[in-house]
Amino acid sequence: MTLPGRRVLNLAGFACCAGLMGFALYAQHVLLLDPCPLCVLQRVAVIALGLVFLVAAIHNPSGWGRRVYAALVFLAAGDGLATAGWHWRLQNLPPSEVPACGPGLDYMLDNFPLFEALSMVFKGSGECADVVWRFLGLSMPAWVAVWMLGLGLAGIWNNLRRESTAVITP
Repeated sequence: MTLPGRRVLNLAGFACCAGLMGFALYAQHVLLLDPCPLCVLQRVAVIALGLVFLVAAIHNPSGWGRRVYAALVFLAAGDGLATAGWHWRLQNLPPSEVPACGPGLDYMLDNFPLFEALSMVFKGSGECADVVWRFLGLSMPAWVAVWMLGLGLAGIWNNLRRESTAVITP
């Protein structure tokens, strides 16, 4: 048995990101869990990572191109991991330290310069600290962090590895 090629594994990474976004939309529209500003930024990171995987699968580069895609995977997954980690931190603050609720992301982007709006988002708000969904004891941002770490490491490994025709025996 041989390992699947780089293209196939990049396509699998894209499929995982599409599945994560599918669940996010299901949670929003069926479970009626409106995303907070940090959730929206995590979605952007998942979409960016998925696009990197998709373009890498279509392009299927060799040489230095593989390193470029590995770096892009690192950036997208790292951004998602950092955002999810910050969100998870807010959810685990003692109630006395939870920031007050602030305006929504749309309002901030419409009324403040981009970097000021992002600064406000990362200060957090009370709505970002609410845990409204859990699976196996982990909140949604915790799961995003797990997925971004796993997909990031897998994507970096996949795009930096040398493809070989060696047979792997069980």
